[in-house]
Amino acid sequence: MKTEARLEALSVFLKTKRARLHPHMVGLPQGSRRRTPGLRREEVAQLAGVSTTWYTWLEQGRDIKVSASVLDAIAAALQLNTDERKYLYDLALEAGFHAPPAPAEQTVISPSLQKIVQELHYCPAIISDRRCHIVGWNAAAAHVFMDFAELPHEQRNMIELLFTKKEFKSLAVNWEHFVKGFLAIFRAYYGQYVTDPWYAQFIQNMSQAYGEFNELWNQSEVSSAPEVLIEFRHAKAGKMLFDLTSLQVQGGVDLRCSIYTPNAQSSTESKLQKLMEGS
Repeated sequence: MKTEARLEALSVFLKTKRARLHPHMVGLPQGSRRRTPGLRREEVAQLAGVSTTWYTWLEQGRDIKVSASVLDAIAAALQLNTDERKYLYDLALEAGFHAPPAPAEQTVISPSLQKIVQELHYCPAIISDRRCHIVGWNAAAAHVFMDFAELPHEQRNMIELLFTKKEFKSLAVNWEHFVKGFLAIFRAYYGQYVTDPWYAQFIQNMSQAYGEFNELWNQSEVSSAPEVLIEFRHAKAGKMLFDLTSLQVQGGVDLRCSIYTPNAQSSTESKLQKLMEGS
């Protein structure tokens, strides 16, 4: 079952990326009218220097042997970026086999990491695990987003909160762009830990409950750490601009620290300071 999940994820990813490319983007003639968008399988095979049959088997999710050099060729043909290439390797080379992570409530933040986050007085910071469960945050994050302490442990999943809490839906000016950034990170984790059955169940539950999730997830975007400018419309503070930086925390537990730094060209920091002092 673990192998089936990995190969199914590989199949979906390859099909999605192939559909996004057009002949003119890779130097091929448009040719006759196409029944489906994107490149044909034989065109990807041609660009990668492999047989059409072999590539078809790979895209169909058959359990075949692949090499790093061939995957490099496939990645180049599909014009994958660095994070997408790593995701391809994780799925195709079984690099995704890891022990299932501990439940979020068992994750303990070290005192030193907690102190670092708390010292970021006017930079909202959130610590999450490989399942995107929120396991730590500072006072600034509680003021800008919500007080996560009010939620039970099992409800602190960042991906789920983006779709269930009105605070998040009304906060981000471009909610879809905001969500796509988190889903890209989540997919990077999924590529690493696809053998953990929790992911398949979570994705299935979210897809059934939220049509928007299903639509955005199927775009198959991958990013290990997007750095973006995010505009919020806070209910009390008004317009706020933050630069998002994601940092991987080294150690025995796979943790990520997402830091929202007030944009230097805006009045965000002073607004946040007044917001926190006013409370």
